[in-house]
Amino acid sequence: MDRRIIAPGFVADALDRLSGQGIDPAPLLAAAGLPPAVDQPVSNLHFGRLWWLIAQAMEDEFMGLAARPMRPGGFAMLCHAVLHAGTLERALRRALRFLTLVLDDPRGDLRVQGGEAEIVLTDAAGPRLAFAYRTYWLVLMGVACWLVGRRIPLRGLDFRCPAPQDRQDYRQFFGAPVRFDQPATRLVFDAGFLSLPVIRSEAALRSFLREAPANILVRYRQDHGVAARVRARLGASLPADWPGFDAMAAELRLSPATLRRQLRMDGQSYAAIKDELRLVRAQRLLAEGQRSVAQVAADLGYSEPSAFHRAFVKWTGHSPGAWRAAKASPDAADAS
Repeated sequence: MDRRIIAPGFVADALDRLSGQGIDPAPLLAAAGLPPAVDQPVSNLHFGRLWWLIAQAMEDEFMGLAARPMRPGGFAMLCHAVLHAGTLERALRRALRFLTLVLDDPRGDLRVQGGEAEIVLTDAAGPRLAFAYRTYWLVLMGVACWLVGRRIPLRGLDFRCPAPQDRQDYRQFFGAPVRFDQPATRLVFDAGFLSLPVIRSEAALRSFLREAPANILVRYRQDHGVAARVRARLGASLPADWPGFDAMAAELRLSPATLRRQLRMDGQSYAAIKDELRLVRAQRLLAEGQRSVAQVAADLGYSEPSAFHRAFVKWTGHSPGAWRAAKASPDAADAS
């Protein structure tokens, strides 16, 4: 996952955080494997190492960008707080509460309306540096994408602060339209992603934390490895035609033990991947409104509607009927 995607301007932004505390950046650059003057893009691994070193030197994993420091270990505690949230929506709400408790400002709020989810940041003391908001989004969305095992495409980002001078990299990094000098700082994505299940385990979290913060710089995407092959195979057929675990291993020319081990290394399981795909299909069919709940259950391969009902409640916290009603009445969904 070594990708040269970090513009030299972001390295300069990070090093600027040291100047106020009189910390010499040269040893940290050397320890991160970077030259004394960075004028070319660097990999996420090198920048992640530099971020970690700066955090240790400042005793602040948020690099002095918030009202209060996030002491070393804060990011790990954030991940533990959201690991068993169940759905992306619950995970984001927990993460925002945690970050507010730790940082004080900026304060994040998740709002859902008109099919869009937006996370709005407010600051009691006025707009912060663009680098502060960028760091907040990297932490929050890096964890969110990892929790659900997929990239969450953004629809847009607004910054309350002015655009950094001569820094086109701020407009390109997120892969979505970026606007500055806006009334509020906010990030917007499709609200449909909020129902995605959290698929990670304690073992997967340990691996994730060993690679942080380099892995959150690429907004985690499970687009390679055996998990992606399994997901592609299942996504190409109806749930009723999905093979059993041993049959899937045979298709991939792996032993069942090897397939199980490789999925575990990806932080996933065969059952979790099937649940994720069933949930996406179930939500699409329920939203279309042309099939009864019993017909949707049958389409997903359930012999009894009651089994589908229990599974859907486990995935989303709502019954299929209640979820469909909420989608048909956005006002009711917002109120809940």
